[in-house]
Amino acid sequence: MEIKIYQIDAFADHTFEGNPAAVCPLNEWVSDELLQKIAEENNLSETAFFVAEDNGYSLRWFTPEDEVDLCGHATLAAAHVLFQHLGYVKESILFYTKSGTLQVGRSGSGYSMSFPASDIKPIDTPTELKEALGVIPTKTLVAFDYIVVLDSESQVKALTPDFVKLQALDLRGVVVTAPGEEVDFVSRCFFPKLRVNEDPVTGSAHCEIAPYWARKLSRNKLVGKQLSQRTGIVQCEVIGDRVMLLGNAVDYMSGIITIKT
Repeated sequence: MEIKIYQIDAFADHTFEGNPAAVCPLNEWVSDELLQKIAEENNLSETAFFVAEDNGYSLRWFTPEDEVDLCGHATLAAAHVLFQHLGYVKESILFYTKSGTLQVGRSGSGYSMSFPASDIKPIDTPTELKEALGVIPTKTLVAFDYIVVLDSESQVKALTPDFVKLQALDLRGVVVTAPGEEVDFVSRCFFPKLRVNEDPVTGSAHCEIAPYWARKLSRNKLVGKQLSQRTGIVQCEVIGDRVMLLGNAVDYMSGIITIKT
């Protein structure tokens, strides 16, 4: 069996920036076990697989550990592969996913993605979360991740989490955010449960934090910066119950996966 594979740097204007994702176009679905093995072998935060369906594509995302319900950067990477390598000519693509229908279109030199805005709720900060991060949050909220709000960008930069303790928490991961010095807000994202201690640039996390900052700053257009080692800029626009994420993507490599059975 042979499967085409592309590795794309998403939310990036140049190679070695943003968040790398693998993309595997399929003619038909193979077993979940094989999808998971490919993602584990790739050892990237996400591998995206898609199959043509109706007037769009069925899209799934796998970390080295498990399948996830929503991923921004690998969706961006999948759209880039369709537009740039597979001859997709329409202005936008419909992806059918576990999080509903996602639409990705061309936007200037990059792409615009329409994602569902997350419903976030304030909670009392769990003791285990405070111990894992080593800080006292200004506020803690919850969606599909814990969202920890701090006072300053410098606090976010200085974090040295205990990943073993983070892994013991019950949700997908932890997103830490604060007001930015040169952008509207900054963030860092930790997902040790998925074997991704720190994700470079996380589109799905911005579906959680962009609505929070839009309300906090009283405007719907925002610029966020993820303060990982690679860093990345995510332009966000909150429109009702949707979040528009804008970013670019660039090729790193392409090849063929050869599976001997």
